Amino acid sequence: MYVTREAVLDVLRGFSLPGGQDIVAAGIVRALTVEGGAIRFVLEVAPQQADAAEALRQKADAALRALDGVESVSAVLTAHSASAAPPDLKPKGAAPSGPQKVPGIERILAIASGKGGVGKSTVAANLAVALAAEGRRVGLLDADVYGPSQPRMLGVSGRPASPDGKTILPMRNHGVTMMSLGLMTQEDEAVVWRGPMLMGALQQMLTQVQWGALDVLIVDLPPGTGDVQMTLAQKSEVTGAVIVSTPQDIALLDARKGIDMFRKLNVPIVGMIENMSTHICSQCGHEEHVFGHGGVAAEADKLGVPLLAEIPLAMDIRLAADGGAPIVASNPSAPQSAVFRQVARALIDGGNA
Repeated sequence: MYVTREAVLDVLRGFSLPGGQDIVAAGIVRALTVEGGAIRFVLEVAPQQADAAEALRQKADAALRALDGVESVSAVLTAHSASAAPPDLKPKGAAPSGPQKVPGIERILAIASGKGGVGKSTVAANLAVALAAEGRRVGLLDADVYGPSQPRMLGVSGRPASPDGKTILPMRNHGVTMMSLGLMTQEDEAVVWRGPMLMGALQQMLTQVQWGALDVLIVDLPPGTGDVQMTLAQKSEVTGAVIVSTPQDIALLDARKGIDMFRKLNVPIVGMIENMSTHICSQCGHEEHVFGHGGVAAEADKLGVPLLAEIPLAMDIRLAADGGAPIVASNPSAPQSAVFRQVARALIDGGNA
């Protein structure tokens, strides 16, 4: 049996720097991930604490290795000044013209919707985990800057470390490497930015995050047809876009606008997903099409693109996402998980993931 995240935190709470709180309460532990028997975290301290923190790091490393179920520990120490700001996300210099391939990333797959509230982020999180389960090296960029939800859905928290003030170390959980602006702000803090700042932030998260070698980077886009979508398509080589919509006419009306935008930006539509397609009563088993049915299938047929899945409106999917473990990770044998795995295989077979 592998070690739990809470067991790791309990051990780390037993260590303190001289004259301070324990390192967890003090917020010194950053980018903690616990995957099976592998533990990774960063200790971020002020320069004057570096010597004491190194001794503490070694003791914490040894204590964690002694836990049952631990196979490896990677503990990194970084020392920044107390006044150090988060990594600068403002545009720097002139960017190359035309779409550019992001080093180390084979494919970029955009998950988009015309309107909000259709479950796009939930689909993106589960699809990322499903692709990882299929053996792909997967990254997830939460580009929904005004409503970043991937930290909650993937169960990660804390501010990403920046060893040199220029590069950013992403988080990792459930086999997915993830970066989100939500990790650099408080959960209830609004991001009040104009277009140029949004575009600069997206560029920095694409090019200054240490993504490593990825087969596919899933980009969870904000709803609509705004600056973020245009910047992604104009600055990066995007393999394709998956459009998520619910079946009702008003959602499809907005989805068509999103499809038209991608076509104008020369980004292929690789498929559509009908989310909240049907609801099955947990009490009596009655199936009901709350938002209608078949609208997305008809639209996909009209456009000549695949209908990748019809995903049900299910309480289990919502509870899993709120709990920080998408249903593909928390309950791989569930019927809903099988749907996402089916989409992942279809995208892999089509050369899009």
